[in-house]
Parts: sequence; C-alpha cells; structure tokens
Amino acid sequence: MVERLVLGGRRSASNETARQINRNILFNLIRTQQPLSRADLARISGLQRSTVSLIVEDLVARHWVLEGPTVRIPRGRSPKFLRLDDQRAVIALDLQPRQSTIAVADLAGAILAQQTIAIPDDSAQAVSVIVRGIRGIMREHGQKSFNGIGICLPEQAHPEYEHTMLASSLYSTHCNIKSCIAKATGLRVEMESVARACALAEVWFGPGDRRRDLVVVHVAEGIEAGIFANGRLLRGQRGMAGGFGHVPLSLEGPLCRCGSYGCWDVLASNRAALGFYAEAGGAKRASTFEELRKVATNGEQAAMIVLEWMCVNLGRGLRTIVSALAPHEIVVVGDITAVWGTHSSIVETEMRKCSAGKCPVLRPIFIRDMARLRGALATVLNAGVV
Repeated sequence: MVERLVLGGRRSASNETARQINRNILFNLIRTQQPLSRADLARISGLQRSTVSLIVEDLVARHWVLEGPTVRIPRGRSPKFLRLDDQRAVIALDLQPRQSTIAVADLAGAILAQQTIAIPDDSAQAVSVIVRGIRGIMREHGQKSFNGIGICLPEQAHPEYEHTMLASSLYSTHCNIKSCIAKATGLRVEMESVARACALAEVWFGPGDRRRDLVVVHVAEGIEAGIFANGRLLRGQRGMAGGFGHVPLSLEGPLCRCGSYGCWDVLASNRAALGFYAEAGGAKRASTFEELRKVATNGEQAAMIVLEWMCVNLGRGLRTIVSALAPHEIVVVGDITAVWGTHSSIVETEMRKCSAGKCPVLRPIFIRDMARLRGALATVLNAGVV
C-alpha cells in the first residue's frame, strides 16, 4: 500500500513510498529464502542495516514475520532468524457471475485449499452462498488465524465502492457484497479488479519488484489492464484506469458495447474470437474459448485462422500500451495463454512493430486461476490488513 499526501488538490506519493518498496523487497526475500537474519537481508538486498532493522520491526509488529530464537555462532553477535508466520492466512475469493472459487492462502502465496461454488442468479441468494462457503472453509482450517478476505472482481471497480460495474444480478446496486461479507465474517474485505489484482500479485509474488513498472493484461470476455508504475497501482478516476479494451484499433471494426467501433475488446477478446468463428461458419460448435482452442488443435481451418487473427489484434493492442506507458514488462493472463506456445510469436511480432523505443519483456501467466487467487491475496497484503 502506498500512502499519499493531498497537496493543493493533487495526489502525490509521500516520503513513505521508498519504505513501502523496501518493505516489499525484504518481505519477498524472507518469503523465498527463509529463514534469514537481519544481516542476511542487508547483505542480499544491499540496504543499510538500520533500514533493514526498522522494516523488520514493522513486519514483526504486523505479525507477517516471526523472529526465531537466537542461534549461537562461534564469533560475532548471535543472530535471530526470521520467517513468515505460517499460522496466518487470508481468504481469497475469485468472484465470477456463474461460479466462484474460495481459497485459503498463506502469506507466502501458497494456496492451501480451495473449492468452487455455483452462484445463483438471485443476488441475495448469491451472497448467502458465498458467505456459507467462506464460513465453511474457515471452519475446516480453524487452526489458522484469518486476517482478511481478498476479492478478485471480474471487471473494473473502485476499491472504495460497494458495487462493481457488471450487469449481472450478483453485482446489482441492490447488493452490497463487500459490506455483507464483512458483516457476516467479522473480517475486513478488500476488493480489486482482476487485472489490478494480478498486477499486485506480480509485485508481491512475481520475479520482479516494486522498482519495475509493469502492466498486466487480462484477456477474457473483455480486455482490461492493471498498471503498476512508479511504485504504485494506478486506479484513476472512479477506478477506471486500465480500460485499454475500449481503445479503438480500427474504425471499421465491429460495434463495441461502449458505443465505439473497432475497440480492442471486439477484436482480441474471447467473446470476439467466438463471434468471428461463428460468422466464419466453423464446422464445430464452440461456446467457450477452450472449445475453440481444441477445434483449432484438431486442424480446422476456420478456428486456426480466428486464433491467429485474435493474436494479431492482441499484439496490436499491446503496441498501444507500449507507446503510452513504456513499461518494463507486460504480463498476459487469460485463456489465450493456452496457445502461447504456438502463437506467442504472432503476438510479439505485432507488439514489436512499435517505434517508441525498446519494447518490454512479454510473458504469460499460464495458471489463470492461481493468478486470480494470488491476486485476491495480494489485495489484502497491499492494504496492510495482515
């Protein structure tokens, strides 16, 4: 979480930003290389020992990290080794309109247990089902200390708002999902859109750190980007930052739900690919992207052409992100990664046609569900709830 000061009506990163970045670096070092001493952390991170000591005290006070007993060594001061508190846990919820996944995650990012539940159409029943599922999985792991619930939302929503922007009855204005779950469980609830949640997961658990700018592109029924730049997650006015899916790529393209023509959404999303496959008169019925992928794998020409066309347009949209944001890295999440081994060169070739300087690293996250659940966990960590 990056604290901000309001100066003259503008939001500005505070002096705490550098400490937040360093805290994340040290937390990840402990997570990946535990147990470590303070001296180990200073040596590996390159930070001053006084800085390391202050941050470690904060991590211990938050109960993210436990300090073990002193270990005797032949010479010098005997160190105390640090490790994550493995009794601490978070409920991670990947919320979808028809079925959702509830998981127990530890602070290291490991998913300890998960279950999928069907979501009824009625909003009140849906919340009731979700609450029962959360309570049930908490009872099954009663030895854990739960410190928050992270919710990964399928579309954009401001984290301070109670509702998402979806038309589904589950997300209607009559249903306070966040308040209902918090009241029923007694736990603080943090929500974030899937792309931004996955961006946070990359910061907390990925190979990079907060010093590197990155963009996560989530490709599903629509396309959304999660932007992490200059040490913070960008949300924009009313939480609508990252809506690159509604940037027009071709004015002669299909009509988009936003009212424009040829948006990235209608050229490179799962919905777009399935629509074009149906228009192309594909011999097989494909109602999901996975079915389309299987048809293409079996050699049907129409399906193969549609996937190639989708990847070309995905690369064209990424070119817009490169030109606008110049990130160090772009991470792709979604069903499209199932064909990454055979189609990534198409995406990257189109992306690299930009003339805005050096192109970023482009890589996929292959396990989509894991990315979403880790994203839900990261929303809790990022809010400093644990």
